[in-house]
Amino acid sequence: MGELEDSVMTRVWKWNRPVTVREVLEDLQQERSIAYTTVMTVLDNLHQKGWVRREAEGRAYRYEAVSTRAAYSAALMNDAWAQSDNPAAALVAFFGMMSEEQRLALADAVRIARGPETPVEPEPGQAGENPGASPEDGGR
Repeated sequence: MGELEDSVMTRVWKWNRPVTVREVLEDLQQERSIAYTTVMTVLDNLHQKGWVRREAEGRAYRYEAVSTRAAYSAALMNDAWAQSDNPAAALVAFFGMMSEEQRLALADAVRIARGPETPVEPEPGQAGENPGASPEDGGR
């Protein structure tokens, strides 16, 4: 996605509702000089790329994001990783660039992706277990 496409999509994702070319134009014009037809072309390109869907409203369209910004970011990371000839090294380099806050977010994401943890039975000899104990003495 190019810089202008990203600026347009940022608004579509932020507003999280169907938007018109005019709404996006007026918001973008607070930062830069841009023509209506340019925004219309960008939204049409995003539609053709599958990032937004559109619904006719009179002679215009309302555009809505097909997926979330998080899904877009994930797709970018996946594409970059898939192009590496050494995915493990690419991940190590990527992790090395992360801030502490990003590492914590990664740890949270891994926990969420793994799902609810199931209790693990302690292995023989682990703390809290006495193999010679009998049920009558409370396992001590």
